[in-house]
Amino acid sequence: MKKAGFLILFFITISVFGQQEPNLAKYKTTIQKLDALLTYTKSLLEKEEYSRLIIASQKGIALSKNHYKYLSTFYLRQGIAYEFSNNQYKKALVNYENSWKYAHKVRHIENQTSSLMRLNYIYYSLNEIQKGKELIETIKKVLDTTKSNYVQAVLYGSLGEYYLNTSEYENFIGYQLKAINYKKRLDKSEANTENIGVSYLQIATSYIKMKQFNKALEYLREANPYIKTSPYISAFSGNYHMQCFVAQKKPDSIHKYYNLIYTYPTVKDSLFLNLSFANQNMAKYYADIGKIHTAYGYAKKAISFGQKSTDEEIIMEANAIMGRVLYEKRDYKNAIEILKKASINALTYDKENFVNINKNLSQSYAALGQWKEAFHYNEIYSRYNDEMMQESAKQSIANAEARYQNKTKQQKIKNLSAENTIKNIQINDARKQRFYLISGLVLVFIIGLLLFRQNQNRKKTNKKLQLLNQELDEANKIKARFFGILNHDLRSPISNLIHFLHLQKENPELIDEETALRMQTKIISGAENLLSSMEDILLWSKGQMENFKPHYKNIPVEVIFEDTKKHFSAVENIDISFENPENIILNTDENYLKTIIRNLTGNAVKALDKNKNGKIIWKAWQENNQIYMSITDNGPGENLEKFKALYDDSQVIGIKSGLGLHLIRDLATAINCKIEVSSKPDLGTTFTILFQ
Repeated sequence: MKKAGFLILFFITISVFGQQEPNLAKYKTTIQKLDALLTYTKSLLEKEEYSRLIIASQKGIALSKNHYKYLSTFYLRQGIAYEFSNNQYKKALVNYENSWKYAHKVRHIENQTSSLMRLNYIYYSLNEIQKGKELIETIKKVLDTTKSNYVQAVLYGSLGEYYLNTSEYENFIGYQLKAINYKKRLDKSEANTENIGVSYLQIATSYIKMKQFNKALEYLREANPYIKTSPYISAFSGNYHMQCFVAQKKPDSIHKYYNLIYTYPTVKDSLFLNLSFANQNMAKYYADIGKIHTAYGYAKKAISFGQKSTDEEIIMEANAIMGRVLYEKRDYKNAIEILKKASINALTYDKENFVNINKNLSQSYAALGQWKEAFHYNEIYSRYNDEMMQESAKQSIANAEARYQNKTKQQKIKNLSAENTIKNIQINDARKQRFYLISGLVLVFIIGLLLFRQNQNRKKTNKKLQLLNQELDEANKIKARFFGILNHDLRSPISNLIHFLHLQKENPELIDEETALRMQTKIISGAENLLSSMEDILLWSKGQMENFKPHYKNIPVEVIFEDTKKHFSAVENIDISFENPENIILNTDENYLKTIIRNLTGNAVKALDKNKNGKIIWKAWQENNQIYMSITDNGPGENLEKFKALYDDSQVIGIKSGLGLHLIRDLATAINCKIEVSSKPDLGTTFTILFQ
């Protein structure tokens, strides 16, 4: 029953309730859909509906994409579904490894811990010895760095189970007691209290393995106060009590716990699993005392309940005990048939059972005079029995070495105590010398303190000079920045006015009366907008001259777009449009944002200088609680290297040659914006502003 401990530890952390499959179409955002699937898959897990859980988890994995926290959880639940539905360990392994990977990326401590715990069991079940060792090293590294009581409680338990599987019982018990210590520091919830009880039960099972039944009963008593509210765990505890009393041949106690197990109302398959386990114990007891007919009745019940549970391990154990009973009944043919069934998975779950099954097979064939088959199974029995004996011997040697090391340490402690007495005498003599040394050191300290204060005063003076130099340097940078803003923001509208005036002066014959009137209107409008922009920029510059910092307020995007439309009203042959269907309001510095947008629009106008069908589109929208603005032109596009100044502070590019990207970069950084650019030759350029 190795698997029982794992089943208990996992399922007692879950509270049961029902849930219908969600209609994802009614949810607007991906996160809402993922949350609905999380709730649904949790419900399926609680109800042990593993086939539906696999399908629902696959939907969650497909929908999660780059949401690593959700990916980790769905992979974990799908792994559990595969593991506990017909022991599909290889599929479970892939899912647990993915869950660990994504949980590690986002440092999701609960999923990391759960994935490591399950991987520990899966590597053992698949006999992946090297991977199991590597995983244990990973777990130990996590334990060395974490301060979480929860993580230490779970992972020390996993370490213990690893050593239980390798029959290193002393290590197992040590780590399991550490796990219990950390579990007791957690909250006093019912689930955690039961977890403490389960850990005591696991220690009891290790003593059962070592045939130390009184010690096992001692830890079963330790577990009782923690599991008394859980019929599910109490049923397992009852079976472990039966194992001890069967070994001690105490019939009254055996029957007491056998009847008690039938009174526990447990969930779904665990009822049949425990009833099969209890009837196996009864069959073993009666077989041990020679009442084979009675043992046969209990063995039949064990198989019946085992098949209803659909658990391969419990079915294997039930077949094993039935095979033994049939051998004792001298029904050798049927014994061979059922023992062969039991042997298929026996080695995977329990080497001791595997050894006994092959022993009974060899004896059954020998009883039928089929010596070739008897020899074959006796060979298997001998080989694995020798391995078990060697493992037991190694463990005994390890325990003896540990006891020897403890005695050695005790002797060292006595020696150290004697050495300490001598050292105390030496310390008293040293104290007198130390008094004279301290007096001299105090004098040196006073001199040093005076020198230190002198040095500190000098440092303060140097810091003041450095601060003044920094302020001067910052003032120069601010002045240069404002010259850049004035140059770049006023250059485009002034050049448009000059262009109109030159055209009117040098080629009057090309302009009819209607065109002249239209151009005159544009010149007046452009001049007025230019004047307004100049006043706006100069007033802003004056207010910012001493302290170039943004001043945040709520500003509608429509106001920014209207300002941009006016600023570039004189631009001809280019269609500039603005899209703001959601009427977005930003909390930012209006002047900083206007300057960024004017610069980006000016750059787009320059890029479309030779394009007869030039188009510029400004957009504003909101997505996943993130506000975006973008400008797109259908110009010739550029290599992304041309836009390096947006991301690299070391790139300082002039206004004419570098499109003023350095200015955009600095202003965007000041108001916590991020600017991304996408440009393809002959297709145009898009700048996107993300407001953080």
